[in-house]
Amino acid sequence: MNRIDRLSAILIQLQSKKVVRALEIAERFDISLRTVYRDIRALEEAGVPIGAEAGVGYFMMEGYNLPPVKFSKDEAGAILMATKLAEKQTDVSIRNNLNDALFKIRSALKVEEKDYLESIENNIEVIHSPQTINADFPNHFLADIQSALANKKVINFDYYSNYNDAFTNRDVEPMSLCYYSRNWHLVGYCRLRNDLRDFRSDRIMKLRVTETSFDPARHEDYKGYLDTIVRGTDLIEVNVRFDAKVSRYIQESRYFMGFIESEVHDDYVDMKFMTSDLNIFARWLLQFTTAAKVISPSLLEDKVIEFFQEGLAAYSQVEAK
Repeated sequence: MNRIDRLSAILIQLQSKKVVRALEIAERFDISLRTVYRDIRALEEAGVPIGAEAGVGYFMMEGYNLPPVKFSKDEAGAILMATKLAEKQTDVSIRNNLNDALFKIRSALKVEEKDYLESIENNIEVIHSPQTINADFPNHFLADIQSALANKKVINFDYYSNYNDAFTNRDVEPMSLCYYSRNWHLVGYCRLRNDLRDFRSDRIMKLRVTETSFDPARHEDYKGYLDTIVRGTDLIEVNVRFDAKVSRYIQESRYFMGFIESEVHDDYVDMKFMTSDLNIFARWLLQFTTAAKVISPSLLEDKVIEFFQEGLAAYSQVEAK
């Protein structure tokens, strides 16, 4: 990127946030801090009103606006792909807001970019496993949770627990929204349990953002809690040997089972997984019959045999009738 393009990009970046640190600019363009300082000075000399706060960062003075932002074809294509992903992995509230935003973005595109998007739109698709929709869960709270996060407001909702098949009412100080295990999760301080908790968004009902504020600094350890949840504290290492011909067909599905690494040989592939549920893993392995062999742990091998024998017994009874 030449300097003129970089200066324009820095100007846009400065308008994207209330305050932008010099280090953020340096990392984005892979330049030194000294170069950042020179670029900021060049923008100031060109008449751009940039303010600076020592130890904090740069900001645009109130009242200054850039001309309408223009998109390249590649940028427009990237926006389209991001939209396709978001349509499959967010809830109704976010999808509605996203569609409104996309109309505005499209309206700002030149004819060439619009034609480019139309030419590829029908050929880009995100295939997503259909999920059963429960009418009891409205699935439209992500936008409200975002608002509560930004404004540091306590949220109140009814939460369904699988363990006891019941709802409890919670007042929660929201700390983070994160996507893992194919679901959006709210991590926050639960005032009912007096501790940090993880809530799946698709098990939330009757959510409302209250007027009660809270101080996020009281729960700075939530990132460690979140890391523990995502990584899992009770994961079990599993090692399986797959026939080479079969291994090529599980390149995608293995990641859903906690795949870590593999070692390829001539006729077979050894794969390592980390799982929290040997029962689920054993049932997954059954589909490969003799093409998969458990190396460790022995408990997993026992479970595969147990489930196979249960299935064999069930079918034997059907044949007997």
